[in-house]
Amino acid sequence: MDHEADAHRTDLMTITRFVLNEQSKHPESRGDFSILLSHIVLGCKFVCSAVNKAGLAKLIGLAGETNVQGEEQKKLDVLSNDVFVKALISSGRTCILVSEEDEEAIFVEPSKRGRYCVVFDPLDGSSNIDCGVSIGTIFGIYMMKDSHEPTLDDVLQPGNNMLAAGYCMYGSSCTLVLSTGSGVNGFTLDPSLGEFILTHPDIKIPKKGKIYSVNEGNAKNWDGPTAKYVEKCKFPKDGSSPKSLRYIGSMVADVHRTLLYGGIFMYPRDKKSPNGKLRVLYEVFPMSFLMEQAGGQSFTGKQRALDLVPKKIHERSPIFLGSYDDVEEIKALYAAEEKKE
Repeated sequence: MDHEADAHRTDLMTITRFVLNEQSKHPESRGDFSILLSHIVLGCKFVCSAVNKAGLAKLIGLAGETNVQGEEQKKLDVLSNDVFVKALISSGRTCILVSEEDEEAIFVEPSKRGRYCVVFDPLDGSSNIDCGVSIGTIFGIYMMKDSHEPTLDDVLQPGNNMLAAGYCMYGSSCTLVLSTGSGVNGFTLDPSLGEFILTHPDIKIPKKGKIYSVNEGNAKNWDGPTAKYVEKCKFPKDGSSPKSLRYIGSMVADVHRTLLYGGIFMYPRDKKSPNGKLRVLYEVFPMSFLMEQAGGQSFTGKQRALDLVPKKIHERSPIFLGSYDDVEEIKALYAAEEKKE
């Protein structure tokens, strides 16, 4: 046994250590935020374990059916939602939860109530489970403005007001990417320790990328600026190389690649979805928050994404996010279109 190597492993920056270090920079902090994050991390570990067994569960006839004990086995997205709702409520630090899986917001009972509102998509891309494509959990955290009885207005805030955001991607490895408002850090789950280890400190997105990511199957319904931008990616007029197209169809995986390699991810509005398809509170806002924290940009086709003020909890919006220079180009095309009108 290599004792030296093992001793070195205890010097790792785990997510718990990282969050506590951050907390120590705020002497006024009571540790509530750290407790909330640790419950989110626990939820991610639980879902990661369930996702890894998904294929087997299906193989031996479990998912969505009734097992021998007469218990109904839950589909993964429903299970993930239950896991996060329970983990968040039991932290005793939340007051309102908004989940993609629940039509109404969940108001936490007064005895378990705290100061934070959490918006989340428990399993984004769950239609990809059966083919082994990366899927993930996306979350954003707001704080109650003051100590009144919680109302929907406490979550219907612009993305600007988010305290923290992140996602956990369940793929070839389990990766958690988090920002608490001062940069973006990536952690990878070490299954032998059951701990998330800091593997991607201070992620910065390249200023310009070589990849564009969009569902080209919708091209016939696109507006002018999107069509022009994609045309420019494929047939650049300035003699530069064309961009590569990469589209997984799982937002967490596409955004993760964009964050690390640069480029642009787009889900524009089109004739079929005039308001876009991605949900503002738990998809557009958290991912835009991370992009801006990493030095990129996020744009809706009309304005900076984080300036949007949602009117409904499941509201949708078009989105263009990624490398600073690439998003600048699409902004210029929309500005030119507006001048024409």
